[in-house]
Parts: sequence; C-alpha cells; structure tokens
Amino acid sequence: MLLAAPSTGSGLTLDAVMRQTVDHNPEIQQAKLRLEQATGRRIEMRSIAYPDAVLGVVLGDQGGHRAGQDANQPFGFGYGGVTQALFNAAIPATFRRSDLEVLIAQQELNIAMTNQLHDARSAFYTAVYNRDLNRIRSEQFNRLEQNATAQSQRYQSGLVTRSISVGAEVQAGALQPQVESSDRSYHAAALKIVEAMGQDLGPSAVLPEPAGELKYAAINVDLPKEVNRTLQRRPDLELARLVIRAAKEDERILGAAYYPTVNLTASGEYIPVTGVRRLQSQGSPRRSDDTISSEIRVGGAYTWRVIDNGQTYGAVKRQRSAREINELMLRKMEQDVPREMARINRDFEAIAAKQQLLSTAAGAAAQNAATIQENLEKGIVSQLEYRQVENASLEIQSDLLALAYQQKMAQAEWDRVTGRYFRFSEARGQNMP
Repeated sequence: MLLAAPSTGSGLTLDAVMRQTVDHNPEIQQAKLRLEQATGRRIEMRSIAYPDAVLGVVLGDQGGHRAGQDANQPFGFGYGGVTQALFNAAIPATFRRSDLEVLIAQQELNIAMTNQLHDARSAFYTAVYNRDLNRIRSEQFNRLEQNATAQSQRYQSGLVTRSISVGAEVQAGALQPQVESSDRSYHAAALKIVEAMGQDLGPSAVLPEPAGELKYAAINVDLPKEVNRTLQRRPDLELARLVIRAAKEDERILGAAYYPTVNLTASGEYIPVTGVRRLQSQGSPRRSDDTISSEIRVGGAYTWRVIDNGQTYGAVKRQRSAREINELMLRKMEQDVPREMARINRDFEAIAAKQQLLSTAAGAAAQNAATIQENLEKGIVSQLEYRQVENASLEIQSDLLALAYQQKMAQAEWDRVTGRYFRFSEARGQNMP
C-alpha cells in the first residue's frame, strides 16, 4: 500500500485513513456481514449429508369404561426417527459448492475493501494536492495583486499607460476564481475522506486536515511480469473464477437428480407404561392384540426418478448456459487487464518526461529569479519584471505539484488494477515506491 510522504506536523495521515476505512466504512461492514451469511449458508448446504433426526413426545388421556379399569387412564410415550443418506450424487458437489460460497463472499469483501480504500486514498491525494495548490495560487494572487497596485500607482504618476494598469488588474482578477476553486475542491475531498472513514457527517462534524505532501518519485515497471502477477491475484478476476466454479458445482447438483438416492432409516416408539390399549379396529377377538408396546424399526429407502419430463434437463441446460456466459466475461476481463496496465504505464512515462522538462525549467527559473533580484537591487530592472519572473516560477511550481498529484493518482490506479491493496506481506521492493 502506498503512503504519502510523512508529515512534519500533526494531521491525518494516509495510513490512519486506511485503517479507519477498513474498520468503519459502511460498505466494508456490509461485506463482512455477507461473509458471515455465507458461513451460515455453508452449514445449511452441508446438512444434506448429515443425519436427519426427529424426536417427539405424545401425552394424552384414554377414556371409556372397561371391566376392571378406571374410566380415565393417562398415558404418554416417546417416538423418534433417524434418516441417513447412504448414497446421494449431489453430496460431493454440494460440499464443494458450500466452500465456494464462503470463498465468493471473501472475494466480494476484498473487492469492497479495494474500492473503498482506493476512493479514500484518491480523496486523500486530492485533498493534499488542492491544499498545496491553494497555497501556491494564494501566493501568486498576492503577488499579482501587489503588481496591480503598483501599476495603478505608476499609472497615476504617469509612468505607464492605462492598458498596463488594467492588464495587471485583469491578471490578478482572473486568478482569484482559481484560488476559490482549489479551496472548494479541498473541502470536497476532505468530505469524501470522512465518508470513506465512516465518521459522523452531522452539523458539528469537523473535516480532517491531511498531513504530508506530494512528491514525485521515479518509477520502473516490469510490465510483462506485472501483467502475469495481476492475472493471478486481482480480486475481481478471482471472484469471476470462483463464480464459474460455483456454476459448475450447481450444474452437478442439478444433474444429480438423474441418479438414485439411498437412505438408511430407523424409527421407534418407547412406551414407559404397560396396559395402554388401542381401539379395536382390526376385529381381533383377543384384547392382548390391542396392547401398545415399545418397538424399533430399521430399514432402507431407495428412490430413483426414471422419467425426467425435461425438468432436470432444462435446469441443467440453463445452468450450463449461465456458466458459459460467465466464462466469456472472465475471458474479456483477462484480455482487458494488459491493455489497462499498458495505458497506466504510458501515463507513468509521460509524467516522467514532463517532470524532467519541468525540473530543468524550474532550475532555470530559480536562477533567473536570483539574477533579476540582484539586478532589481542595483536598479537595472523594474518591479514589474521581477514580479513576472516570480509569477513564472510559481506557475512552474504549480505544474510540478500537478505532476506529482497525477503520478500519485496513477499509482493508486495501478495498485487497484494490479490488486496490490491486499498484498501487504510482499517485500516493499516489489511495490511501487
């Protein structure tokens, strides 16, 4: 995971934003709950192979008049039954499918965390960029305002024409909306940080102030190696593969209806007392034939549905079609990965080329500013020329900051595309700096 440069003062670091997002983000919390649901679903699906036991108790009162017996005779007995599957073709596929249910929920959690962490990280970089950009633009605006005031005084003294004075005012006025825009963007990004961290957004909420600054750092990418690594570990690709495997198991479960099922059954009744009699319903002349006694019955049950009528075949065919659609989508996603990574790598190269040019221009601007300042002290150049050089230097600083911001955003996008948000155990040399 990439972090911004460490702050020299107090403030909210990117590492703290990431931790708070993982712990309190609502989307991540919902994904964690869905993982718990999947764990319960696995237990439910596996119950097909476990014994099915039934226990019960019956209480009652037997009434009527018999010779030598009371008119009312209370009774009670217990009964129970157990059914155990001996052969069911759906059991192995169901066990594998139940494991995939949890794995799918885990990958959905990974995707939710990736998306939310990426959004929080992007918002953090945006807030830092607009904060520093606002500072640079404010300094530039103050210089332009001073220049406009100086030109107005020179115009009143008759040293310059009115067009020069008006041009200086227009130049300062054109920069003010940019200062206000960067300030609004900063607060909007700070609000997104709070949302990502799952904090209170009520009227009394305090927006955090991000710490650190954006600095450009050289990047070297081994694109073929990174592409192969990404195809193996990106969460959405892993999820797609798991969905396909789950579809295959669902197809096997549906197809298991073609095969017979064999169950072992055992049931029994326990009569705690003797002398309880049934009503004579079979016409037996002996009263002893009506006496209820404890018994245990053990046997087997065999079921085989020979005639399908298209029900099982249609369900299997529908599931097979869904699996093939998912396989096509996975193949398309895998083909998009190299193109997407190549695009980001080209962005890295373009940013590096611009950075080199701007660094050269920044050095020349700094040297020129020093020369102009010496000449200003000697009275060789005017205040206008000095301020113009300062404004040019500030413009270059703004461009350098924008390049650092673009690089950090490209790095965040690279980590999202390559699935690096969950590879904290890797050596740092394998990660982007």
